[in-house]
Amino acid sequence: MYRISFKYLLSAGVVFYMAACSPPNAGRAVTEGAAGKYASQPLVSHIYTADPSAHYFNGKIFIYPSHDTATKTVENDNGDHFRMADYHILSMDSIGGKVTDHGVALRVEDVPWASQQLWAPDAAFSQGTYYLYFPAKDKQGLFKIGVATSPQPEGPFKAEKDPVKGTYSIDPSVFRDDDGTFYLYFGGIWGGQLQNWNNNRYDSSAKLRDKNEVAILPRVAKLSPGMKSLESDPVEVSITDSSGHQFLEKDNDKRFFEAAWMHKYKGKYYFSYSTGDTHNIVYAIGDSPYGPFKYQGIILKPVDGWTNHHSIVQIGDKWYLFYHDTQLSGKTHLRNVKVTELKYNSDGTIQPLSAFK
Repeated sequence: MYRISFKYLLSAGVVFYMAACSPPNAGRAVTEGAAGKYASQPLVSHIYTADPSAHYFNGKIFIYPSHDTATKTVENDNGDHFRMADYHILSMDSIGGKVTDHGVALRVEDVPWASQQLWAPDAAFSQGTYYLYFPAKDKQGLFKIGVATSPQPEGPFKAEKDPVKGTYSIDPSVFRDDDGTFYLYFGGIWGGQLQNWNNNRYDSSAKLRDKNEVAILPRVAKLSPGMKSLESDPVEVSITDSSGHQFLEKDNDKRFFEAAWMHKYKGKYYFSYSTGDTHNIVYAIGDSPYGPFKYQGIILKPVDGWTNHHSIVQIGDKWYLFYHDTQLSGKTHLRNVKVTELKYNSDGTIQPLSAFK
């Protein structure tokens, strides 16, 4: 889910003075970041939130973020300092309206198979039940994806006793197609362990790809009607350039790193994701939920904080991009969620956004 480029961080020369261990305070929040004034403000300031997966349920907007907390763990490229231990679900009646924090919806100690690190989640609704999909490390330290259920969108959620069989890595994202079929997208490199999985088999000795090798790809699998298991084995999601060639590892301003998200617009499938170590949110378009997807460009340029994770949702006749940055804390692992309107061009391409005015 997260890789921090320390060389990039140090070279940026940006110094923040806010205390990271105390609760955030909107009155102390800076109004200007490394690249200018912020275009949007944090949705909540009483807790740190990140990786917002937004959905429109029951006439309200529900946001399923991860919950950042201050830790004493030393920062590293595998993201061990991201120690999130529970989920808080947020809701609001409309964009710009009051945001409600519904409290703790699920704790890591309530997940029988999990040991630590409740990272970026997502949610879905089917046949009267709400499903929360989440990654966590199991007792052996491997990331798997679990599922929990609730009769209401804000939870609390009750986790299944085992992870979803056949899943691995991080950043689950659930997409409902027009025919009612659900698909689970997932994967994240570095700390997310995706590089250790080839042909759905774990290899502890597997290494990151060489710069001239074909880039690691995200995964997708169809969910069973019961929403708690996979109907098919995960397959790779092909992302190509305009000529149909897959990206190489060195194409790190375009290739997949983490934070998969799928939405549909005018009959086309839009697969968006974070380039991770270059911090772009980009997208590719295809004719099937399985792809292949042809790269189109940037949706959101890098934000303050060195990670980028988003969701895209239609509310009424408008579309919105939810994302995070570090305006409240200035700390990589203490983030805050935001929202901004997303617009399309007449040809279906997305107008690029910046987190700064």
